Amino acid sequence: MNILVRKATEEDINKLKNNPTWGCEVSEFDWHYDSEEICWLTEGEVTVTYDGDSVSFGAGDYVEFPKGLSCVWKVTKPVNKHYEFR
Repeated sequence: MNILVRKATEEDINKLKNNPTWGCEVSEFDWHYDSEEICWLTEGEVTVTYDGDSVSFGAGDYVEFPKGLSCVWKVTKPVNKHYEFR
């Protein structure tokens, strides 16, 4: 189970820019994905740890989280993202 991270394309931004937003201050918390999520971060920096691995991403990134993923979010700079559950 892997998290995909890449720079958001214009197509990604156009698809997600009108979707709901979610924000979070600097914090650390456990999270489980009951559905696949795609998101585009407009602000912040995060490191997500899962299955002994970790991935970092931030403003301008497009991220895909697989369904069934359990992880720990460590928000190091306040985050804002547009997201969609599939």
